[in-house]
Amino acid sequence: MTEGKVIVNLPEGYDSSKYERPSVTVDVVIFSLVEDDLQVLLVKRKSAPFAAMWAIPGAFVRLHESLEEAATRALAEETGVEDVYTEQLYTFGDPERDPRMRVITIAYFALVPHEAVRHAPGRETAETGWFSMFGLPLLAFDHREILDYALRRLRYKLEYTAVGFQLLPDVFTLTELQKAYEIILGEKLDKRNFRRKILSANILEETGEKHKEGEGRPAMLYRYREDAVAEVKTRRLFP
Repeated sequence: MTEGKVIVNLPEGYDSSKYERPSVTVDVVIFSLVEDDLQVLLVKRKSAPFAAMWAIPGAFVRLHESLEEAATRALAEETGVEDVYTEQLYTFGDPERDPRMRVITIAYFALVPHEAVRHAPGRETAETGWFSMFGLPLLAFDHREILDYALRRLRYKLEYTAVGFQLLPDVFTLTELQKAYEIILGEKLDKRNFRRKILSANILEETGEKHKEGEGRPAMLYRYREDAVAEVKTRRLFP
């Protein structure tokens, strides 16, 4: 036996061709805050099925490729986006979701500051564009279902974790942070209650610098603590 590997012998007469093989794809949802709106990056398909329709960036998984590698490749090839942290979202496997064949897709999602994205159409896409999550175009496949699920997951994570830091610049005011939460959650938050909860969660730290906001006095600039990525277990922060 080779060190670190287990040798597995297949049953005698085993024939893998007897079993059907569904295709596997990855789809990657990229969220960003753009002009006081939660938006998602979509691509316009060049070919059938659903030619000229908008879709989530994605690709078929190659035989010797991990799911994470496929997600990274799909982003780079279809949008030009690289070096973005992605997180597995959910598996969608309705037998009728793709008219070509039986296709199971593993959805991922990423949260990135808008200015960090330099996207460009790839070989399989006619163009790319940002769209409001609250005003989506008609989408290919079951991609509307995927985006609806991604939004629900994002809202959940926003309430229980420090995930919001991925949508903001490195430093920000509490007003900017509250606005980001309100955009994603789709509701107004009480200013005093928000600040009390976010500060007591112990996920922020002051930078020692201030930023001028409107006519009032300069506001303290904050950043997320390096260890704030961890989930805030058992404590719902908002609303």
